[in-house]
Amino acid sequence: MRLPRPIVLALAAAAVLLAASLAAGVAWTRYAASLGPLDLAASREGSTIVVDRSGRLLRPFTLPDGRWRLPATTHDVDPRYLAMLIAYEDGRFYDHRGVDARALIRAGAQWLARGHVVSGGSTLTMQVARLIEPRPERTLAAKLRQIARALEIERAVGKEGALDRYLTLAPFGGNLEGVRAASLAYFGKEPLKLTIAESALMVALPQSPEARRPDRSPTAARVARDRVLDRDAARGVISADDAAAAKREPVPEARLAFPSLAAHAAEEAVAADPKAKIIRLSIDARLQARLEALLRESVARLGPKLSAAMVVIDNATGEIRARIGAADYDDASRDGAIDMSRSARSPGSALKPFIYALAFEQGLAHPETVLFDRPMRYGAYAPQNFNLGYEGTVTARKALQQSLNLPAIELLADVGPATFLARLHGAGAEIALPKDTPIGLAIGLGGLGVTLTDLARLYAGFARGGEAPALIERLGSPPVIEPRRVTDPVAAYYVEEILRGAPPPANALKGRIAFKTGTSYGFRDALAVGFDRGTTIAVWVGRPDNGPTPGLIGREAAAPILFDAFERLGRDVEPIRPPKGVLTAAVTADLPPPLRHLRNDAPKTMAATETAALKIAFPPDGALIDLGLNEGARDSRLALKALGGAPPFTWFVNGEPVGEADLRRQSAWKPDGAGFARVSVTDAKGASDAVVVRLE
Repeated sequence: MRLPRPIVLALAAAAVLLAASLAAGVAWTRYAASLGPLDLAASREGSTIVVDRSGRLLRPFTLPDGRWRLPATTHDVDPRYLAMLIAYEDGRFYDHRGVDARALIRAGAQWLARGHVVSGGSTLTMQVARLIEPRPERTLAAKLRQIARALEIERAVGKEGALDRYLTLAPFGGNLEGVRAASLAYFGKEPLKLTIAESALMVALPQSPEARRPDRSPTAARVARDRVLDRDAARGVISADDAAAAKREPVPEARLAFPSLAAHAAEEAVAADPKAKIIRLSIDARLQARLEALLRESVARLGPKLSAAMVVIDNATGEIRARIGAADYDDASRDGAIDMSRSARSPGSALKPFIYALAFEQGLAHPETVLFDRPMRYGAYAPQNFNLGYEGTVTARKALQQSLNLPAIELLADVGPATFLARLHGAGAEIALPKDTPIGLAIGLGGLGVTLTDLARLYAGFARGGEAPALIERLGSPPVIEPRRVTDPVAAYYVEEILRGAPPPANALKGRIAFKTGTSYGFRDALAVGFDRGTTIAVWVGRPDNGPTPGLIGREAAAPILFDAFERLGRDVEPIRPPKGVLTAAVTADLPPPLRHLRNDAPKTMAATETAALKIAFPPDGALIDLGLNEGARDSRLALKALGGAPPFTWFVNGEPVGEADLRRQSAWKPDGAGFARVSVTDAKGASDAVVVRLE
C-alpha cells in the first residue's frame, strides 16, 4: 500500500538525517558549498545602537524596514534563561554537531504513528539556519538545506556562535527580533536580569511568536510560558517550587517604549556615522537618566512651553558625561525635538567672568581693585544694572558676585570688545553675532549667541588653569577641537575664587561650587554654569521658539537646577588649588597702588572721555573697488582708514578680525576674491562703524 506523502517525507528525512550523523561529512560539505556562501557575519548584525561609556544602552534604532533587532550574545543573557532554552528546545545541544539524528528519527516515528507532528526534530542550530535563510515551504529539500547549513554553521562558529545568532534572530512577535529587543519591549530590562518566569516566556515565544504575543494574547502567552516551566522543572533545570512561584507572576499585557537616553546626542552620533552599528559615547547612562529626570521635574514646576538643556563635562578628560538637549524629547508642547544644547542663545551675564579674567590677566585689575558702579554712556550706548540701581564704589569681587553691569562694561571698555571677542573665538567658541550690527560693548551683557556646550567648555577652562579642554563625546574618535587657552592660571583662579563666594540660590550651601548665572534680554533665556575641580555643569532654561517668559531669570530658574545637578553627581565637591603667582590681598589697601583702582582714583567724567565720533574714511560705503587700483594698493590689498575714535582700533571684514588691535587708524586687508564685503572697525570705547563694499 502506498503511504501518504507527509509520512513518506518524514521517513525520508529521518533516514537521510540518520545517515548524515553517521557518515563522513565530506558529502555534506560539498552539498553546502553547492548552495552558495552563507553570510554568517550579516546574521550577527542588527539595529544600530548607541551605548554609554560602560556599554549600557542609551538608545537603539530600528532597521530600515522598521524591525527591532538588537544583537545579543550568550554573555548578555541570564544563564538560567540559556539553560531553560536548551533544555526545552534542544536537550542534546552540546552532544551533536548541529543536527540531532536521534531527535529527528523520534519526530518522524511519532509523526508516522499518530499522523501529526508531536515533537520537532530541528535543533537550535537548524532553527538558526532557517532564520538566516528563511524559506516558507516545508519540503524535504528545505529540510536537507537546513541540515547542511546547520553543520556548516557549527563548523564555522561553534556552539556559542550558533547560540549568539539564535539570541539575535529569533522572532518574538510583531517587529521584535532577538531576546534583547523582546526583553526590553516586554519587561523594560536587559535579558541579563530576567527572572525565571520572564525567561520561560522568552523561551516560549519564538515557537509561535504571533499567536503567543503577550500584548495581544496574554492568555496564550501564559499557557505557553507555564508549559515551559513544567517541562524544565521535570528535567531538573529549575525546581518545582521555583516553577510554581513563577506561574504566579503576571504576564505583561503591553509593550514598553525602548530606552531613549541622550536622544539628541544619539541622533547626532548616528547621523555623523550612519554605517556604524555600535556607537559608544562618553556619556554615563546612570547620570544621564538622573539628570533627565531632574530637568523634566524642574520645567513641570516652572510652567508650560518651557524646555531646559544641560551639559556635564569631566574637566580632567574633556569627556561629556551627560548632555540633555531638551527637558522631554517626546513633548511637542515644549519643542522637545530641538536640541538646545547645540543652539546658539544669548548668555546674558554669563560671559562677564571672561571680561574679568582678561582684565586680571592684563594687569588692569585684581579681585580687590575698586571699580565704579555709576551711570555711564558710551556713545549711544548707556547700560544699566538689572535692578536699575547703583552701588557706587565696589571691588571687582563684589561687582562680579553681584553681576553688576556697569563695572563689567567699564572693564570691557578697557580690555576692548574686539579683544574680548577674539579671545572667545581663539578658545574655540563659535560666536553668533547679530547681523548688520557693529561689534560693541553690548556683547559683554549677552549681545551675541553662544551654544550651551561651548559655554560649558569655556567655563571648564577656569577649572583647568585657564585652558579649555578638547571635548570628547564619542569614545575612540579624536576630539573635534584641541585644548585652547581661555586665560592664564592666575586669572582663572581669581575668577574661580570670586564665583565660589557668590551668594547661592535659596536652600543651597554657599562655597560648594563656583558658579555664575545669566538672563537674556526680554527674559528669553535663563542660564547657570558652575564648576569645581572635577566637573563643569551648564544649565539653560527657556522657550526653544525664543518666546519671552516674564520673570524667567537665571538665579531663580536655572541656578537651583545647577546645584541639584551637582548633588546628583554622587560625590564630594573638589576644591581648586591656587597656582603660583596669586597676589593675596584681604582688602584694597593691601594691593600695589596701580591695582587699587581702575586707571585712577576718581570716577571718570564724560568730558574727560569725549572724542570725535569714529567713522570709516576709506573705503566709503557702497564703493565699487577694483582690487588692482584701490587707494594704497599693495599686492592687491585693500586699505582701511578711520577717523576719530579712541585707540586702539580693531578692524573686521565679514566678522573676522584683521590682525590685532592697533593704535594706528589704518590697516590693510587682502581679499580672497571678488564679491561683497562688510568692513567694520571698533575702538577702545566700544564705538564702531561699518560699510559694505563690492570688490572686483
